[in-house]
Amino acid sequence: MASTTKRALEASLKKLLLEKPLNKITVTDICEDCGISRMTFYYHFQDIYDLVEWSCQEDAGKALAGNRTADTWQKGLLSIFRVVRENKPFVMNVYHCVSRERVERYLYDITYDLLLAVVDEEAKGLQVQEEDKRFVAGFFRYAFVGVMLEWVAGDMKGDPEKIVDKISTMIQGDFRSALERFSL
Repeated sequence: MASTTKRALEASLKKLLLEKPLNKITVTDICEDCGISRMTFYYHFQDIYDLVEWSCQEDAGKALAGNRTADTWQKGLLSIFRVVRENKPFVMNVYHCVSRERVERYLYDITYDLLLAVVDEEAKGLQVQEEDKRFVAGFFRYAFVGVMLEWVAGDMKGDPEKIVDKISTMIQGDFRSALERFSL
């Protein structure tokens, strides 16, 4: 039931974002659209930004499903680009109404999870400390998020497949190469 309510709140928020910007939407607006009480909203979320973050994580989780390996990370990243484009009104509202720091944090968290899984896989057979694995994943996270933010800022005009292909070409083998440098 909790999941159903959260999804209804997310759907309501996304619907309202087609009518007005995020900073003009209130919890009351969402509750009225959903037909629930404010108390129910606050049972699930602290505020609208908490709902936004949950929505981002849910969408990313679906996009990445099964695509968190060294062989499939490109598919996962491409899926994230596609989900972002499919939710363009939501993303653009969040991008323009939420602080850049918060938007980056959403993207960093999503991207870091994808990259850490790849880094862990690539580190098999190497003696690499956890701190170094986190460093490598963190390094690539900044590159991936930077590319994504530039694409969003450019109104999502570039072809996601070409962007992911360029990223893949640039870092081909670099996950393993970077880890080998940290190997004990």
